[in-house]
Amino acid sequence: MSSTALTTAGAVQPRTATAADSARLRWSRRLQHGGWFVAPFFVLYGLFVVLPVVRGLYLSFTDANISGDHTSFVGLDNYREALKDPLVWDSLWHSVKFTLYVVPLIVAVALLMALIAHHTVHFKWLWRLCFFAPFLLPSAVVGNLWWWLFQPTNGMVNHVLGLDTPWLTQKSTALLAVVVATLWWTVGFSFLLYLAALQNIPQHLYEAAELDGAGAFQRMLHITVPNLRSITGLVVALQVLASLQVFDQAVVMYQFGPGPEESTRTFVQYTLEEGFTSYRVGYASAISFVLFVIVAAVALARMWLLRSREEATR
Repeated sequence: MSSTALTTAGAVQPRTATAADSARLRWSRRLQHGGWFVAPFFVLYGLFVVLPVVRGLYLSFTDANISGDHTSFVGLDNYREALKDPLVWDSLWHSVKFTLYVVPLIVAVALLMALIAHHTVHFKWLWRLCFFAPFLLPSAVVGNLWWWLFQPTNGMVNHVLGLDTPWLTQKSTALLAVVVATLWWTVGFSFLLYLAALQNIPQHLYEAAELDGAGAFQRMLHITVPNLRSITGLVVALQVLASLQVFDQAVVMYQFGPGPEESTRTFVQYTLEEGFTSYRVGYASAISFVLFVIVAAVALARMWLLRSREEATR
């Protein structure tokens, strides 16, 4: 036998790909794309977010009650009633007014806290811990704590200010008390965002400005503020979305009531009252989708402004 024949006979022939090999290859590609790793999230998201939203949208077109019996389709009647309901507009105004109060305060106080924690020399970890710690408390704890602090006779707020103001029982100060409690509770999250943004500003910008004779206020105005513009927009958007949905701290502070002269009844609280007190689940679902549209409009406006700003800077 010739050497050519031996070489041909001893050569390893390529193996033909089988169906199992193709399936294994497809499985490997899917794993590489990461789809299977996020599949559990999408399953849970669909079960606990998408399906309840779809179910709520269906109920908003019915006269469903809390028992679920004798449900009939009523079309847009719930939405027409919501537009004519004065309590809907009153509760919406309370939520909007709360938002107008608390958002500028959170932006200003969070920025001030971040500047203190960023520029302080000693015990930086202690400043950060003290500023962020209230954010970790549950809403029930915050509501009960500030309910006690705002007591007219033995509350710490009146004791420190030297007043005897009935913060929780008069209309003019009821919503303000919720604003103060919310500011103390939630400002820590915005503080962290600002602190991270401050740490990302190049230090050489401050050094160059100082060499040029710029003072502290000028460095703040011309370096710090412009570099924090994007994070300020994010903080404002997040706080607006959260404030429009204010509920738990206000309800706890006023013992699950609407406050003096119904001055602290928020939109979410009125929705829950209609659903679980008046047992009108269909109407409550329609009201909740009114708030959903408002929140979605705010979020879309924020996205449009951000995209317009990015296009303008290109």
